[in-house]
Amino acid sequence: MPDSIDFSPRLTTRLTPWLRSWRAGLASIDDVVAAITSAPMVGVEQWVSVCGEDSETMSLTSGFARLSRVPADEVFLVLPVPGDVRGLPTSGPFALAAMRAGEAIVAGQWGIVPLWTNHVSGSGDAWQTVAWRLYRLPASPPTPAFDHSLGEADVALSEALRTATDDLIQLDVARWHPELDHVLRALRGPLVDQLPPGFPPRASRLHARALMLDTVLRVAEADAFGGAVTAAEASGRAEVLRGLAKACRPAILAACHCRLTV
Repeated sequence: MPDSIDFSPRLTTRLTPWLRSWRAGLASIDDVVAAITSAPMVGVEQWVSVCGEDSETMSLTSGFARLSRVPADEVFLVLPVPGDVRGLPTSGPFALAAMRAGEAIVAGQWGIVPLWTNHVSGSGDAWQTVAWRLYRLPASPPTPAFDHSLGEADVALSEALRTATDDLIQLDVARWHPELDHVLRALRGPLVDQLPPGFPPRASRLHARALMLDTVLRVAEADAFGGAVTAAEASGRAEVLRGLAKACRPAILAACHCRLTV
């Protein structure tokens, strides 16, 4: 079992909607920076590092300004998993970094990947930093990896959640980590994540549920046995998680990429 679990959402799932809203003229670049440096990311130092240009580093504002000519519909999220790497180039440093991170953003001719680094001082203090790595993409950038509408993804996720959260609680898979029980129970209630201007309320609700579910799945992946104490419990847990994962990724992608209201 891991010593600690990260319950924060993937950074790209927060950045993608804000970049799209900014490029649609509905938010400012300052809004984008504020969104990804606010809770739960307060206290985490972040900057942009441009690959292939002598490891040039700059502030978030200066770095994201390089995307100022990218149309909103050319900004999309990629959540690669083994067997499904749609949205990534077939090869190259960006594709490799995205696979390692499990998340990335394509913005026109740029690929963006967050790189976390853990630090420990001589006195034992620990902290993290995030470098947003910008990669120049080939002349023909990859195409989006999502094929579900907002409505289709919303219905599919709701159906998957209707029984799965109860099943996981009954399997007692959260007892190994008390915080996970809170996350599971919260999934059964109304959740709304404040997406940037241009995103409809339905997208905000779907975004919140899908990201919380994604947290459950990533925590479960960190400890494959989880709270199960018998082979039957472990098998039941794995079956429930497979069904949730099947609905989770399309829901995140659909919420991040829905049509904006200008």
